[in-house]
Amino acid sequence: MRCPSCGYAESKVVDSRPSEDGASIRRRRECLDCGRRFTTYERLGDNPLVIVKSDGSSEAYNREKLFRGVLIACAKRPISSEQIAILIDDIELELRNDMRSEIKSKDLGEMVLARLRKLDDVAYVRFASVYKDFQNIEEFATALEGLD
Repeated sequence: MRCPSCGYAESKVVDSRPSEDGASIRRRRECLDCGRRFTTYERLGDNPLVIVKSDGSSEAYNREKLFRGVLIACAKRPISSEQIAILIDDIELELRNDMRSEIKSKDLGEMVLARLRKLDDVAYVRFASVYKDFQNIEEFATALEGLD
């Protein structure tokens, strides 16, 4: 694991424990060159998940892409990166427990929306506006009415 501070390739594990979600292992590491400490998360490797898009094409699931999309929806909201990571961990855990190797992008979007709705109304509407591709103000207003 490369040090995020100096880029040195060697580090030692200072502390190791299961993460809060139980789906990964949290490790505190110390760079052997600069001495800076940082955290890594290790996840069990499993069968790759394939996302089937609305046009019928498919692509490999990309956690970072999903994280970026949710992060944009949560911009300037009182939601931490850790909360977003937990939201995505929860989705991944549900998909692993269902033993799914393929998921429609629409279904993945609905899973995100369901969790964002519980987390923050504004982030929910932001994500929904992109995900559902609102074309006019009426569609946007309908989404807002559903939040009551």
